[in-house]
Amino acid sequence: MLLRNLDLDTLRTLVTTNDVRGFAQAADRLGRTPSAISLQMKRLQEDLGTPLFRKHGRALKLTEAGHTALGYARRMLALNDDLLQTMQGVTLAGTVRIGAPQDFASVLPDTLRQFTALYPRMQVELRIEGNGALIEALDKGQLDLTLTIGFADRKDALLLGELPVLWIASRTFRMQDASLPLAVLGPQCAFRKAAVQQLEAAGVPYRIAATSPSLDGLWAALQGGLGITARTAMQLPASLMANKSPHRLPVLSSFPVALHRGQNAANSALDAFHSLLGAATRGALAELAQPPRSRVLRKA
Repeated sequence: MLLRNLDLDTLRTLVTTNDVRGFAQAADRLGRTPSAISLQMKRLQEDLGTPLFRKHGRALKLTEAGHTALGYARRMLALNDDLLQTMQGVTLAGTVRIGAPQDFASVLPDTLRQFTALYPRMQVELRIEGNGALIEALDKGQLDLTLTIGFADRKDALLLGELPVLWIASRTFRMQDASLPLAVLGPQCAFRKAAVQQLEAAGVPYRIAATSPSLDGLWAALQGGLGITARTAMQLPASLMANKSPHRLPVLSSFPVALHRGQNAANSALDAFHSLLGAATRGALAELAQPPRSRVLRKA
């Protein structure tokens, strides 16, 4: 049996036609005429020796064979695109400037490892800062891509998921007086603002017992028993525990996690980093949705 090579451009047209739901729409997307799209699909059916479409009213629907061909087409195009991206990445040089909040620094190592394998000559500049500072740097053109907690209402935001905000303290933390001792980051910290707002709305007295400009400093203050904080459980040290409502404190709202891309940031390397960081962050959020029982802060 003589085997023939299928045309990848025709397979890409098949996928596009299915995704945009019609020959005319595919023609607009691909910059061709509907008759050219129809001719490609006719030749593909001839090459495969089976009908791929059937009429459904005025529309065309995929047959069972069409659905099978579509699945193979997606896989073949994915391999084709991966090969091209890998080969282009080997020689592509330049710089990508990436930002992330302290809470998500743990998702970066695997992302960087995968990115470097694809683009070994690309230089990466990392900025780990507060969310407001990251957005400001993006708007000033100092970053190409940044991950943020909050800011999901921006036009450049790709929402990745929701991040639960919990009350966090040491295992030995106990209330010593009527005022809740808070350990917090700076005044612009969204978690600090959320905690204060919820406490004031619930009429819970509080005092600022410890402040730090860094997450490591905040964890140290909590481990030293200086107070309690409102924070995500990302990178939570084993000596600390989290709960939605310990000591009858108000339940805190979740925060959106979004990925933002600069207006003038466009190249295949940045496309790859965007995809890798988005996937890693979604995975971290899914894992966080099922926290270990050992890290649950007991209610008073």
